[in-house]
Amino acid sequence: MKAVALLAGASAIAAALSAPAFAQTEIATGANVSGVSDVNDRIDDVQEAVEDDFARSNDADRFGPQDRRQGLFGGVSLTYAGSTGNDESQDFALAGRMSYNQGPFAQSVGLGMEFGEDDDGDKDKEEVYAIYDAQYYFNDRFYAFALGRINTDGMVQEDLDDMEDGLLTQEEIDELEGEKKRDAFLGFGPGYRIINTPDTTWRVQAGVGVRYTQQVDFDENDNLRSETETGYIASSRFYHRFNDMIFLTNDTDYLTSDSAGDEITNELGLNFKMSDQMATRISYSTEYQEERAIRTDNTLGVSLVYGF
Repeated sequence: MKAVALLAGASAIAAALSAPAFAQTEIATGANVSGVSDVNDRIDDVQEAVEDDFARSNDADRFGPQDRRQGLFGGVSLTYAGSTGNDESQDFALAGRMSYNQGPFAQSVGLGMEFGEDDDGDKDKEEVYAIYDAQYYFNDRFYAFALGRINTDGMVQEDLDDMEDGLLTQEEIDELEGEKKRDAFLGFGPGYRIINTPDTTWRVQAGVGVRYTQQVDFDENDNLRSETETGYIASSRFYHRFNDMIFLTNDTDYLTSDSAGDEITNELGLNFKMSDQMATRISYSTEYQEERAIRTDNTLGVSLVYGF
């Protein structure tokens, strides 16, 4: 996986590491045993995904830090499930984020841990990840940013140990090649708001980053290869409101490095608020990776929300 994936990945994790929400385990008496609750949860997942799509397109940061909450705040979520009987499994997850905003300076730190065992009681997940995001505004237009992430996958070492013990098939060994045990990135640089009006905003930023990876390479003595690489990043966020019913967004990210080559992502979105009850978003996404056999992937997306 190339270094550019961090840019979108860090934003996605930051959104996920939010304050916890609590709900009942069933929506009506008997819903659990009849399977109604499971289906209802799947409906909620679809609705939340669409709502998140609309929220991201609205670009809450387009006007800068004026409306940001000040001071220290955050939240932590934890979940655990252990089962006995027909299967012996356990799943544990912890996620939290802490933010501190003071005047022109805003920063946040996120942390997540996931551990799991399969139906046979064998470990099948061991992941720890963290992110850092910061901006300092020198004035209404000019700012500096920092963006960091680290991922650790303990299952890679577990699989290497199983390979040494002769517990993996040749197919499983082949799939292990290239898997990352650690993946970290830190980037920073300046940003500038070229346009900042109530109807149109456009900001750009660019900087330099350093990426560290430790991945499986059977040509190495310990089957692990570590590499540190410099990458250069550039991003653009454009928003334009035609009227109270229609607005357009265009998000572009670019990253290049010696071994990973060029990567570009672009998403063009058009949003319609047809009434207080109905809204539609149409998006067209392009992802370009220089090192792939088929370099470009294109995706057309349509989201619709209707309330009554």
